[in-house]
Amino acid sequence: MKTVLVASSKGGAGKTTIATHLAAHAALEGRRTALVDADPQQSSTRWAERRAGHDSAVLPIPGSRRAKTAWKSLPDDTQRVVVDAPAGAMAEDLETWLEHADAVVVPVQPSALDLDATVHFLNTLAQHPRVRRGELRVGLVANRMKPWTNASQATLDLLGQWPYPVVATLRDSQAYVLLVGLGRSLFDYRSAQVRDHQADWAPLLKWLGRP
Repeated sequence: MKTVLVASSKGGAGKTTIATHLAAHAALEGRRTALVDADPQQSSTRWAERRAGHDSAVLPIPGSRRAKTAWKSLPDDTQRVVVDAPAGAMAEDLETWLEHADAVVVPVQPSALDLDATVHFLNTLAQHPRVRRGELRVGLVANRMKPWTNASQATLDLLGQWPYPVVATLRDSQAYVLLVGLGRSLFDYRSAQVRDHQADWAPLLKWLGRP
């Protein structure tokens, strides 16, 4: 069983979008997938409920109260777990998930507020024993980027100086808002209109696929 924790100390950074897309991709590849919704807003749970009628359904697991209880409630045959962490949480609030995770994905948006909040979060994450020992990989996702703007370019330049790799750059699109509301993902479609957006995810999926 492989576990991916999607976490950020800044609300609205895109955690749910990334968590639901990673869960959908795993399910579409035939993996028995659980999506642990540790955020009190329960957006990931509503997405999974809307998806329940599809062959590539994802099992929603409530995780906003007791993380250890949520972890123990996972079915024995689960192959992939994606955790949508609560907004505003620091490393000390995510102890159970950090103990079980194989990778941590941290979305960052191109704004000074998001960058400052992410630095604080990463500083707490760096103190976790598994991160310090190199047992737990951490990857940054530059989210809602507009590559033609100076702000996005400056953000990428800055992230390139941070100690964790930028494992994907996702462009800004209203399609994500629509898809989450439908219980769907970009990976559910094969049209030419979504191929460029799907290509944005390829580096992240490759990074997560490493042993």
